[in-house]
This record gives sequence, structure tokens and C-alpha cells, in this order.
Amino acid sequence: MDDFERAIMLIYDSAGGSVESNLLLQAIEFCERLKAGPPPSLLRLCLDRLHRSPLVPVQFWCLQSLHDVIRLSYSALDDLPLLRASLLSLFSDRLFPSSSPPFLKNKLAQALAALIRLEYPSPWPSPFLHLLSLLPSPAAVDMFSRLLTALDDDLISQDYHLSSDDVAAATRVKDAMRLQCVPQIAHAWFDIVLLYRSSDPALAAATLDAMRRYIVWIDISLVANDAFLPLLFDLILSHNTPEPLRASSAGCVLAVVSKRMEPHSKLNLLRSLQLNRVLAECELVQKLPALVIGYASEALDCYKRLGSQNDGSSSAMELLEEALPTVFYVMQTCEELDAGNVVEFLSDYISTMKMPSQKQMVYVGQILEVIRGQICYDPTFRDNLDVRDKIGKEQEEQMAEHRKDLFLLFRSVCRVAPDVTQLFVRNLIAGALSSSDMTVEEVEAALTLFYRLGETVSEDGMKTGSGLLREMVPLLLSAKFSCHSHRSVALVYLETITRYLKFVQENGQYIPNVLAAFLDERGVHHPNLNVSRRASYLFMRAVKLLKPKLVPFVDTILQSLQDALVQYTSSDWTSKDLKYSGFEDGSHAFEAIGLLIGVEEISPEKQSEYLAALLKPLYGQVEMLLIDAKAQGLEESSPKVMSSQQIIVALNALSKGFSERTVTASRPSIGLMFKQTLDILLQILVTFPNIKPLRTKVTSYLHRMVEILGTMVLPYLPMALNQLLVDSEPKDMVDFLVLINQVIYKFGTSLESMLEEIFPTIASRVFLIPASEPLPSGHGINTEEIRELQELQRISYAFIHVMVTHDLSSVLLAPNSRGYLDAIMQLLLLTSCNHKDLLVRKICVQIFVKLIKDWCSNDAGEEKVPGFRGFIINKFAPSCCLYSVLDKSFEFRDANTLILFGEIILAQKVMYEKFGDDFIAYFVSNGLLAAQCPQDSAEQYYQHLQGNDNKAFKSFYQSLIENLRQQQNGSLVFR
Repeated sequence: MDDFERAIMLIYDSAGGSVESNLLLQAIEFCERLKAGPPPSLLRLCLDRLHRSPLVPVQFWCLQSLHDVIRLSYSALDDLPLLRASLLSLFSDRLFPSSSPPFLKNKLAQALAALIRLEYPSPWPSPFLHLLSLLPSPAAVDMFSRLLTALDDDLISQDYHLSSDDVAAATRVKDAMRLQCVPQIAHAWFDIVLLYRSSDPALAAATLDAMRRYIVWIDISLVANDAFLPLLFDLILSHNTPEPLRASSAGCVLAVVSKRMEPHSKLNLLRSLQLNRVLAECELVQKLPALVIGYASEALDCYKRLGSQNDGSSSAMELLEEALPTVFYVMQTCEELDAGNVVEFLSDYISTMKMPSQKQMVYVGQILEVIRGQICYDPTFRDNLDVRDKIGKEQEEQMAEHRKDLFLLFRSVCRVAPDVTQLFVRNLIAGALSSSDMTVEEVEAALTLFYRLGETVSEDGMKTGSGLLREMVPLLLSAKFSCHSHRSVALVYLETITRYLKFVQENGQYIPNVLAAFLDERGVHHPNLNVSRRASYLFMRAVKLLKPKLVPFVDTILQSLQDALVQYTSSDWTSKDLKYSGFEDGSHAFEAIGLLIGVEEISPEKQSEYLAALLKPLYGQVEMLLIDAKAQGLEESSPKVMSSQQIIVALNALSKGFSERTVTASRPSIGLMFKQTLDILLQILVTFPNIKPLRTKVTSYLHRMVEILGTMVLPYLPMALNQLLVDSEPKDMVDFLVLINQVIYKFGTSLESMLEEIFPTIASRVFLIPASEPLPSGHGINTEEIRELQELQRISYAFIHVMVTHDLSSVLLAPNSRGYLDAIMQLLLLTSCNHKDLLVRKICVQIFVKLIKDWCSNDAGEEKVPGFRGFIINKFAPSCCLYSVLDKSFEFRDANTLILFGEIILAQKVMYEKFGDDFIAYFVSNGLLAAQCPQDSAEQYYQHLQGNDNKAFKSFYQSLIENLRQQQNGSLVFR
């Protein structure tokens, strides 16, 4: 063994981890140098060692290198006759031993296929004829089949190769083969299969597998004839045929069936096959599902292409209906089935039905049974789905994807045969209730179909209970399945009830049944925590829809939910299961109660009694927390702090049932209760200023109180807002500004003095972030922090916008704020010109427009804000209204850009209205003319600006900008 072979063997042996790293690196470098050398030298080395070395790794390395050289360096090869002869000799007189691994033979086939792609039929017309002459020896047959397979994989198959070069090469090779050797190859296939069907069935199967690939483009008569088809059917039907050979034969028949051709010709072909010989064998068709469904699909395709009025269409439908019983049998009994093909065929079949016949109605029932079977979970994963561990989650995701097309098919069936579908689902539900033999998976599937059935029912049909729904929905509401404790069954049961609530809305006698389903062990009191929480959320949705009708049941509901409410506020929220609970954390039970007791159909006395009974225990726990904190101090992660967060969430959820009118006008006693709660919760901001989760929860509660308490909340705001500014980070400031924006929207100018007091603090935190410089990025930068800063920038512009549009621009001029005014104006100017977010730029332009209206008069007398007029004319007007628009990044085809452009047009109109000729003179001379605008265009600009047609002005200005861009062609940089 020389260095060459030793290097390859070292690399090969390294897979076992037994080679020193230095030696391995040397071996790899040695082999890479050989590959990087002159292609002719590498070619000769590989051909030599292929004929001399008995080592499989060496042979494979040489074949791989040959394959790469042919594909990548063909033009550099100088001894092509040697290459052709050597490869053919490896196929003939120097064949690999039969014991050689398949990957070695496949790699040789790939190398020869690559050379054929480049050289056949010219300059090398003879490879196929040469190889055909070697048949039918077993070794030659094996290699010939591998070559045909490799040629199809690497070149001919249009499944993978779509480039124009691939298509051209494939066309050239196929055309040449058709003219030269395809008939001989087809005869060889027949002889080989006939010869080896008994003595070497694996070789016969390999030959048929290769042949199947070629049927799609060769003359169909070479295979679909009186010799070949009987042979293929004999192999399929014979009990002595090994299964791999039977499957290969069926694959060839399927390829014949699927051959593209004119529909009348296809119909004659399907008739001639007499496939009923196969369809009649129940045991046999289970092994050949693809052939059965493929045949039925082609018969259906013939029917559709011929048209229902054509004479041949009835024959096509006869063939289809002859096959359909077998199709359904296969679909329901065969596990190894391509669900995609099944759904596609059934969807096509359903689409042909206009007014289904009685026979077709039977088929519809079988289609529904196929759907039911296909959507069932695998029982193997029953426990995983119940606890929803990692495997259970994966199964749910896979099944959700698998079910998508099946549900579309189900909708189509519902549309074509609604009565049959309702009866089918009714029987499934009734069967699940009457029999304990139905599995978890079958019950879940039945309920899922009932849920999906609701998607197809009109709103009127839902309310009145059209068809069998009037019987089915009550049956569902009172249902308790033997497997109801399983998570997947319980969840889909509750979802299905929720879907049919509009029926209950119109049929109030079933409300007790709905309440029982949500509130007993099927819902909120289900032993599975995920089900219990989902039930709380769905019950809240039910209350939203039904609340006027639930008033008589309030006491019952409160009593049923009492333990669930206590459990929510007393649970250990530091545990993993609860800490990461997400949206459905159980708090929706409080929201449901709030919605229920917040209706005005309940008397004021009773409403106050209910609310007090709920609020006092909750804020009482918060008071105890505050006392404990003063005594001993508490950490953010302590169970009491975690529990307090959930109490605030519960209070927030409870408040969602009350409106401002109820709380402030019709029932002010309710408002006093929420004020008392707010008073206690705000103490948290003082006691725990640095516990951010608590601060966030209190802020959220403040949002609700602003909504429902109205002006009653104003006395609390100064302390709350000042406390929220303590130790606030960018994320905290975002939350703060969202709150302050809401407050401004709600109360407007009544906040002026309060804003004047806190604005300097806000400005010092927010408006010192430079907008002219990009935020830092790259290695070592916390992307979450950058995202928070970007969000803070956006919300800060919204804050200024909300202020000025609610007549609070005077806050910017207050003595405490004046020191920030220049920085804010510069920031707004830079942002209006440069910011990547066009909607942010639009907001900044709107701010300037409003400030111009507020701070500038129509005459040139004493200025309200000294210097502002000059800033607008000299800076804002040219920078934002001209230079930023001239930039090619200002893309007029973008919708958001056009919105911004409209605001810029409005800004010019407002500046002309306020500043008159001062604005025109500066903008034309120092803006337009400096940007090489022709004098006549500048005059037209003046005329359009003076006019009243804003749309015409906008169109003119856009045209002017586009013309200026063309004149400059990027030669001028604006800013």
C-alpha cells in the first residue's frame, strides 16, 4: 500500500475515531492536493487505481473524483477516448465483484451518466449499444439498470432539473435514444424480466424499477402491448411472485396508467388494461394502494377532460365507479398510503358532484369515513398528548399540518351533501356516547369533525339549528364521554361547544347545560391544568355572548367558580408549570365574572355586594404584602411578589366588565370601590419601585382605570406618573409613554399643568437618544436593548404628536421645558428627513405642521417662539420638503411614501399660508434653483402653491421632483 492508498485509508478509518489528528490532517491535505492538480493527471491516476487497487475506499475515492472531474473540468481533459474505454471496461470486462457494495456501483453509474450527458450522441454515439451487447449477464443487467437510474436522477427527470441547460441536455439525450436504442432497450427489459423472474427476482425488480422511470417519455406501445402487459399482470397476480417484484411490476403498470395522452386514447388504454382482475383481489389491493388510487384518478381525469356531455365520459365514469369500492377499501385498510394523493383524488371526485345520486351519496359516506380515519391520532402517543410533553407537542404540530387538506375536503363534502355529513357526525357522537369501546383518538376525531361542521353552517342555520343540529347540539351539551379526562378530548369538546353558542343564544333553555359543561369537571374543574385554563378563557367568551341571559344564574356561577378563583390567587406562581403559563393563565375566569356582574340588569345593591366580595379579599392580600415588605423586605422572585402580580392581573381582568358610564354615572359606588383598589395598588410603586414585573402590572391596571374611572382618576395621576419615572429604563419608558398617550387622548388640555411638571424628566430620558446616528450594532451588542431603544424612539415621536394634536404644544414652551426645545426640534427635523420608518417621518411632519399653526401668525410681527419661524423656513422647508424627497430612496411607488408625500405637500401649503413671500423667496432661491430647477418650473411651482387644487399641486410637485432627479442623475448629494 503506497502513500496514496494509505492516505485514503486513513481518512476512511478516521470515521471510527482511531486516527491521530495530525496524521488525518496530512492525509486530507495530500488528497486535496491531488484533486487540485491538473485534471488530466488526476484522471489517469484514478483510472489506473480503479483497475489495480482492490480496496473499496480507494475505488470509491477514485470514482468520486472521476465524477467531479467529468462534471466540473470536462473541457480540461485531453484523453477522452481513454476515459470512455476505461468506464465501459468497468461495466464489462473489469466488472466489480458481485460482493462489491452498492454505493460503489452507483458511483460508477453516476460517472458514466455524467459523461453521457456531455458526449451523447456526439462525439460518443455508442455507449448504449455497447452496453446492450453485454446483456443479459446478471452483472451487466445490474449495472445497466443502475446506469439508467443514474441518468434519470441526474439528467432526465424533470422533478429536479429545471435550468435551461438541464432541459436542453435532457432533450438531446432523449431524442437520440428514441432514434437509436429505445426499442432495443425495451426488448431487453422484457427479456431480462422473463429470464430472471424466478431465478433472480431482485434483478428483475431492479430492471422494472429502472423501466418505470422511462415509460413517461418513451413510446407507450413499447410497453403497453400484447407481450409486456400480460407479463406485468402475471407478475402482479401470481401468488408465487415475491413482493418486491410484484411492487415493481405494479409501479410499471401505474406509469402506463399515468402516461399523459389525449383523453379518448387514455380511456381506450384504461379499458384495455382490464384492471378489474386486480381490483377483485382484496388481499392483493392492500399491497398495491398506489396503483388502485392512480387508476381511479386517471379515470376521473378522463371524465373531467371529456366533459359530462361527451359520449366517452359515461364510459370513464363506469370505470371510475367500478374502481371506487376498492379505492375506499384501500383507503380504510391500508396503512402505507400517501395521504396527499388520497385527498387530491377525493377532492377532485367531490368537485364533479353537482346533484349527487343515491349511489354517490353512499360514496360520500365512505369519503367521510376516510376523513375520520385519516385525522385520528396514533394511539402510541396517547399519554404524550395527555401531558403534552415534547413528543406530544410534535405530534400535535404534525397532525395539524396533516389535517389541513383533509379539513378542506371535509368542507367540500359539507357543501355538496350537508344532510349526509350531519347524519354521519351525529352518528359518530351518538356512538361515542353509547359505547365505551371508542378510543380516545376516535372520540377526539368525532368531536373535531363536529367542530369543523360548524364552519360550514350559516349564521341563521346556527341560530335555528338547521337540519340535525337541533338534535346534535343539545346532545353535545349534555355529553360526558368515557375518555373525557384526556386532555385532547376535553379541549376539543369545549371548543366545539363554544362554536355552537349562537344556537344556545337563541335557545335559552340550554343555558344550564352550557354552564355545567364549562364549570364542572369537563371544564374549569377538569383535572388537567391546561384544560382548566382553556375552559376559563372559553367561558369568558361564552359570557360575552350570553351575558344578558346569564343574570339569573349569577349566584350559581360565582359559587361554582369560587374555588377556581381562590386557587388562582393562592397558587405557587414560582413553579415551572405556572410561571410560564402565557396567555391562558386562568385570569379569564375573573374577566368572565366582571363581564357578568357588570351588566346593568343586576341591581345596584347586588352588584356592589358581588364586587365587594371579590375585591376585598384580593386587595386585602396586597395590603398584607405591603405590610410584610415594610417589615422584612421582599425579593422579586419571592412567592408573595409573584402571587401579587397575579392578583393585580385578576383585578385588571375583573374591571373589564365595567364601563365608564356604569362606574361614574349610573352606579358611582362601583367607582369608589375601584378607586379604593387603585389607591392600594399605587402604594406598590412606592414600596417596590425596582420590581419591574409589579410595576408593569400596576401600569396595566392604571390603563384600565383611565378607561373606566374617567376624571375620577385624575387626582391619582401625578403621584403615579412621577413614581413610574423612578429608575425607568428604555422598556419602562415605552410603557410609560403608552400610558401618558392614553391619558392625553382621554383628558386633553386638562393635563397641561401636570405635563409641564413631568415633561422635563421625560425629555431628559427620551430626547437625548441621537436620531442622526444609527444605533450600535455588531458583535457584543445586545440586540434586545437596541430593539427597545428603537421602540422608545418611535413611541417618543408619537408622544409629541399626541401632545400637539391635543392642543398641548404650550407644554414645550413652559419655562421648565424650554431648555429641551432646540434639541427636540433638531431631532424632529432629522427624523422627518432620514428615518427608515416612513410612518415615523409622517408623524414628525405632522408635528411641524401643527406647531406652525400654533406658534406662527400670518404677519411678520413679534414671534411667539423666537427663532422658530426662521428654523422652519431655512431648515425644515428645504431639508424635509425638497432634499429628502429628491433622494432616490424616496420611492413614489410605495404606498407609505405617498402618504408621507401628501403630508409634505400639506406642510408647504401651511408654510405659504403663514409665511407668504418669505417662505416662497427662500424656498425657490435656496432650494429649487440651487437644485438646478429651471426658472419656468420654479414659477409654475409658485402658481400651483397659490392655487386651491391640492391634488394638482401634489401631482405637479411629484413630476418636478422626478425631473430634477433625472437632471442630476446622482451628481448632487442633498442633506
